[in-house]
Amino acid sequence: MMKRDIEILSVTYLRGPNMWSYLPAMEALIDIGELEDWPSDKVPGLPERLESWLPTLIEHRCSYDERGGFLKRLREGTWPGHIMEHVTLELQSLAGLPGGFGRARGVDVRGRYKVIVTLWEDTVTLRAMQLARELVLAAYDDRSFDLHAAVDELRDIADSNCLGPSTAGIVKAAELRGVPAIRLNDGNLVQLGYGRNQRRIWTAETDRTSAIAEGISRDKQLTKTLLAACGVAVPPGRMASSADDAWAAAEDIGVPVVVKPYDGNHGRGVCLNLGTREQVLAAYPVAAAEGSGVIVEKYMTGNEHRLLVVGGRLAAAARGLPAWVTGDGQQTIRELIDSQLNSDPLRGGTGWSDAPLNRVGIDSATRLDLASQGFEPDSVPGDGVRVLVQRNGNVCFDCTALVHPDTARQAVLAARVVGLDIAGVDLVANDIAQPLAEQGGAIVEVNAGPGLSTHLRPPGLPPKPVPEMIIEHLFGAADDGRIPV
Repeated sequence: MMKRDIEILSVTYLRGPNMWSYLPAMEALIDIGELEDWPSDKVPGLPERLESWLPTLIEHRCSYDERGGFLKRLREGTWPGHIMEHVTLELQSLAGLPGGFGRARGVDVRGRYKVIVTLWEDTVTLRAMQLARELVLAAYDDRSFDLHAAVDELRDIADSNCLGPSTAGIVKAAELRGVPAIRLNDGNLVQLGYGRNQRRIWTAETDRTSAIAEGISRDKQLTKTLLAACGVAVPPGRMASSADDAWAAAEDIGVPVVVKPYDGNHGRGVCLNLGTREQVLAAYPVAAAEGSGVIVEKYMTGNEHRLLVVGGRLAAAARGLPAWVTGDGQQTIRELIDSQLNSDPLRGGTGWSDAPLNRVGIDSATRLDLASQGFEPDSVPGDGVRVLVQRNGNVCFDCTALVHPDTARQAVLAARVVGLDIAGVDLVANDIAQPLAEQGGAIVEVNAGPGLSTHLRPPGLPPKPVPEMIIEHLFGAADDGRIPV
C-alpha cells in the first residue's frame, strides 16, 4: 500500500532581496516521498476536489500566464510541491493577505523540492504552508478538509502577528519607493531605510512625533486651551470634578453639552447632545470610566469630520454620520444592529485588515442614547421606527475634495500647535465646503497616531495616497533610505 505523505524538512526565511524575489520570501525544503510517482493527472478526482475547495484558484495564472492557468496545469499533471505553492498562497489570500510570489523547484534528490512563497509574517506563512500540506494530502486521499476552520485559524494568527493596516500601508508605499523596511518587534514598530538614513514608524506615528506633542493631544482640555490661544475655533468647556459639578458646568456653558473623558480615544465614553440634569448625571460615570478626568463642553451641531494632516498638508478628509437601525416589529435593537449594520462587509474587517467602518456595539454611551429615546437594547421597535444607536465614531464617507481651503488651513494649524507631524483632526461642521467661522463650526480634538483605514479604503472610492504622503514626508524625493556601497 502506497504511503502518501509530504514532509516539510526545513524552512528558511529570506527577509530581504534574495535569489527568488526582491521581496521577503519563505523557502521550504519538502520531501513528497512516493507521491513523486503520482502527479495530479494520475489521481482520479484530485483536480476537481482542489477546485471545489478553492474555487479562487482560477485566478492563479501560473506558467500559462492566463486566468485558470494553474487549474489547467492540474488537469495536465503537476506535482505536490507545485500544488502546495499555490495552495499556500491562496490560503494566505483567503486570510486577508492577498497576492504574492511563488515558485517550486526540484533539487538533486528525488522527491525533494524547494517551495518558495511570499513571506507576510513568519508564523502566518509557515502555518499556511502546514495547512496547505494537510489540504493537499486530503485531496490526494479523497478525505474531507475543513477549509473554513483553516482560514479562521490563519486569520486569528494574522490578526495577532501581522502589521496593522495603517503600518502595512506605509510599509508597502515604502517598498514601492525602493525604501527597505525592517520590522523591529512583534507589533508595528518598523525601521525604514538603513544606518544614518533610517527612519522609524510605529503605526501612524513617526520618529518626528514627540512625546510632548503626544501628551498634549491626550489632554483634551490642554489641547483646546492651546488651540484657542492661537485663534482656532474650539467649543467652550471645562473639567468637572463630580457628576454635580458636571451639571453645574452644563448650566454655565448652556445645554446641550458633551460629556467625555479628557484623555480618552476612539469615541469611548463620549456622550453627546445632553440636555437635562438626569442625562448629564448619568453620563458622568460613563466618561469617568474611560479616562482620568471628565470634560463638559458645548455640543456643536453638525456632522463630525476627520481631517488627516501629514507633514503640514491636508492628506485626506472623511465625514461621519450617526448610525441608525429601522425596526421591523420583530427583532430587538441588539439584533437589528447585527442584521442591519454589522452584517455590512465594510464593517469589522476580516483577518488582519481592518474595515473602513467601525462595528457598532452596545456600550454605556449607547444605552444612554437608547434610554433618551425610550428604548433598551432588547426593546423591539415597531415596524418602520428609526432608532439612533451610535452618534459618533462612525467616520466613513470621503470628502477630501470638498474641504474649504480655510478649514484645511485651520486643521494644519491645529496639528502644528499641538506639535504633531501626523494628526487626526476632528471637527464639527454642517458643511465642510464652507469656512468654520461662517457656520459656527469648531475643532473638537487633535489626535496622535490616527488610524488610516478609513482613508485607505473609502467606500466606493479609490484609496487616498496617504501612505505615499507619509513616505514623502519622511524621505526626500530622491532619498530611498539606503547606504550607497
